[in-house]
Amino acid sequence: MKNEDIEVLKNGGVGVIPTDTIYGVVCSAFSEKALERIFEIKGRDENKPPVVVIADVEDLKKFSIDIPEKISKFINKYWPGKMSVIFPISSDFAYLDKGKGLAIRLPADDRLREFLRKTGPLATSSANLQNFPPAKNICEARNYFGDKVDFYIDGGELNSLPSTLVKVNGDEIEILRQGAVEVETVESL
Repeated sequence: MKNEDIEVLKNGGVGVIPTDTIYGVVCSAFSEKALERIFEIKGRDENKPPVVVIADVEDLKKFSIDIPEKISKFINKYWPGKMSVIFPISSDFAYLDKGKGLAIRLPADDRLREFLRKTGPLATSSANLQNFPPAKNICEARNYFGDKVDFYIDGGELNSLPSTLVKVNGDEIEILRQGAVEVETVESL
């Protein structure tokens, strides 16, 4: 992962990178304009929110997210890992959550987390066009997007289940999708 790619993202650019699950089309989570560009490139329904990948749990503060202790124990059991957590957030980030809450994942991949420490949190969406399967390699991603994105980072063949998806409701967790990680309820901890 090159310094030029980090600068592109910090300046509102869009790229395709390997995440801890599949290839993602990414941009700064703080650039509404760049996120709109991702939706346009993908032909994606703008009512489907992205997932934000972060480098460390402390990055949640950047989105004004406070975690109840019970939820914190749950999250610490599965993070870093292939679990996306939907948090309620303030209206300041409405462009990210589309009224559905903000899905955030703390990946276990050390290289990706180091990249995220340099770029800041990234909004990501699977590297595919609407209604097509996600790209499993850079060649497939290039076939989808060509020169519509600013850069590609090759991470080889990726073929993972999607992340497990859970939602925070007060001090409870709702499991929306069992994916790459089998999760238990908060009560079972």
